Amino acid sequence: MYKRQANELYISQSAVSQAIKQLEEKLNTKLFFRSTKHVQLSEAGTLLFTHVEQAFHFLKTGERSINELHSLEQGELKIGASDTICKYYLLPYFKQFNLLYPKIKLNITNRPSPVCVDLLKKGLVDISVVNLAAEKLYPGMTISKCKMLHDAFVASSAFAHLQSLRLVLKDIAALPILTLEKNTTTRTFLDSMFAQHNLPFEPEIQLGSVDLMIELTKIGLGVSFISKEYIQKELADNQLFTLPLTTDIPPRELGIMTHDYLPVPLAAQKFIELL
Repeated sequence: MYKRQANELYISQSAVSQAIKQLEEKLNTKLFFRSTKHVQLSEAGTLLFTHVEQAFHFLKTGERSINELHSLEQGELKIGASDTICKYYLLPYFKQFNLLYPKIKLNITNRPSPVCVDLLKKGLVDISVVNLAAEKLYPGMTISKCKMLHDAFVASSAFAHLQSLRLVLKDIAALPILTLEKNTTTRTFLDSMFAQHNLPFEPEIQLGSVDLMIELTKIGLGVSFISKEYIQKELADNQLFTLPLTTDIPPRELGIMTHDYLPVPLAAQKFIELL
């Protein structure tokens, strides 16, 4: 009676018969009407079949999605990074990744680096590309350093009289300074630098955008502290210049961060390889 089903399942006919019997006993209802030649679903069996059939297709769809995901034919890549890092570092890699894997959706969360670290801790992103805080440990995270940043105090022609001088950090503290707002890695680094020299630090303007800070510096509203890698064009065009400083400013680094206790999806692995 159950020969075809047994062959499809690669088990014996008696095993099929026993499984159906156990299911009927568990549900306390007849699922099939049996005769010597035919087996037909009962009303209860028909009702159960509609649910089982749907569940079966869901499982098969899930299996197919996983296979497609591993072949980069479907899926999503969640990245945490600041606006600045996206614009000045990641933008060409976004383009390259999209050309290589057009069916993978890029989901980019733009937040300051400390927030991006927290997003990764909570598993809300697959990877974060962040400004690494000096001498800070990131337990539970794996970090691949990918780019050096060289910070400088920069100004426009409104401060041209400072170009011929040799300035100390105390001289900088007396100038109108434009900075990023608190709770950013760059601002924390700057605060720490002035604190190490026992100097008061009171910014003239605090901003949430590096791009706006650059524009305000260009029109002469103050001196800003920014990575030279982000103002190559402005330096080359003499719209901005770096202030000559006797104090060495240590370089900082960008890092690609992954969570030690969460699997790194294949799409994220491929993106890291590009970087």
